[in-house]
Amino acid sequence: MLIADSNFLIPNATLIVELIAFLIVLGVIRKYVLPILKNALDARAAQIKSELEAADAAKSDAAKSDEDRRSELEAARQQAREIVAQANRTAEQVRADSQSTAQAEYERIVNSAAAEVALSRQRAIDEAAERMGEIVLDVVERIIGREVNYEAHRDLIDEAVAALRADAEATASGSGARP
Repeated sequence: MLIADSNFLIPNATLIVELIAFLIVLGVIRKYVLPILKNALDARAAQIKSELEAADAAKSDAAKSDEDRRSELEAARQQAREIVAQANRTAEQVRADSQSTAQAEYERIVNSAAAEVALSRQRAIDEAAERMGEIVLDVVERIIGREVNYEAHRDLIDEAVAALRADAEATASGSGARP
């Protein structure tokens, strides 16, 4: 074998045939395969781009919705605070009104009871005084043994009844007609 046959730097027919076959395959790939791959890659790039844009739009929508939700939540909290404050004011007003109404009712009942006690005391004094006059006449009649004329001794009986009333009223005011 000659040295020239084995030198790979010198082109021979095989190299030329291989080079031509390579160029033909490269041409076929360029004409038929690359456009299909380029279209697929372009479509995929367009799809990724549209998905990224959609994701950005969804992100901005989500941020806007979140901000809207937060503002509505804050407004609802403020409204709830106002409702609670109004309820507290109403409760305080109702309590104050109830307390003043109860105090007025208490004072009315106490005054009414005091008036009834005073009226009953006065009736009791009047009845006792009237009955006392009759008892005094009966006792005097028994003591002296004769009939006493009521009309003739009326001034003495009235004097005794007046003293009895004064004593009863002094006792009533001294013990205090408590309301």
